[in-house]
Amino acid sequence: MDLSLISDELAEIDGQIADIFRALSNGFQKLEKIKDPSRQSRQLEDLTDKMRDCKRLIKEFDREVKSLEDSHDRETNKMLNEKKHSQIKELNSYVALKKQYATDIDNKRNELFDGPDQGYAEDNVLLASTMSNEQLVDKGNQMMDETDQAIERGKKIIHETINVGTETAATLKAHTEQMSRVVNELDSIHFSMKKASQLVKELGRQIATDKCFMGLLFLIVIGVITIIIIKLVNPNNEDIRDIPGLAPPVMNRRLLWNHS
Repeated sequence: MDLSLISDELAEIDGQIADIFRALSNGFQKLEKIKDPSRQSRQLEDLTDKMRDCKRLIKEFDREVKSLEDSHDRETNKMLNEKKHSQIKELNSYVALKKQYATDIDNKRNELFDGPDQGYAEDNVLLASTMSNEQLVDKGNQMMDETDQAIERGKKIIHETINVGTETAATLKAHTEQMSRVVNELDSIHFSMKKASQLVKELGRQIATDKCFMGLLFLIVIGVITIIIIKLVNPNNEDIRDIPGLAPPVMNRRLLWNHS
């Protein structure tokens, strides 16, 4: 099935993966013809970079397939998943081939320079004795180049480790500051809740005091109204005679000398 009919993005990613697979096939064929271990190592590193790019593209292909699952039928999704699995399978075959070549290269180096016993060491001495001065210089330069490459790879790994450590420290610092802000906000919320609780208690006490005052005032008003009603009904009631404004008027008393 033509993937361009499904998605231009899928078709483009699939084309890039196919190009890498062709490059890997040609690269391993070329690797078989290389005899020098150093050149084989460099060729293998290039192939490893291509496999890393292929793995990234397969992940992008998988994400695109998952994003389009709802817009296609079951058969189309099945075909796309089978396509993805075939890509993974082919990539894994190249990974296994790369491991095999890496093991072979290491074995060749051990046989030439790092023999496990005295016999190999003697062979190396004989091999060096049969070399011309120019060959010995070339071999020494080659070993120095390999050492420099190993040092550069080590520096690269150290640099990447430092960068990762710096990023991790920055992330931890940001998380620590965020946690500190969260703790401060929680303290502020706790203080606000405590203050609100105190205000509610004070308001409750004030309301209770106001209710008592209003109740007392209500009783006084009721008492005054009751006395007024009683006075209106029975003006000569002596029980309320001494209340100002409600007692009956006092008769005018004439002094004794007014009769004289």
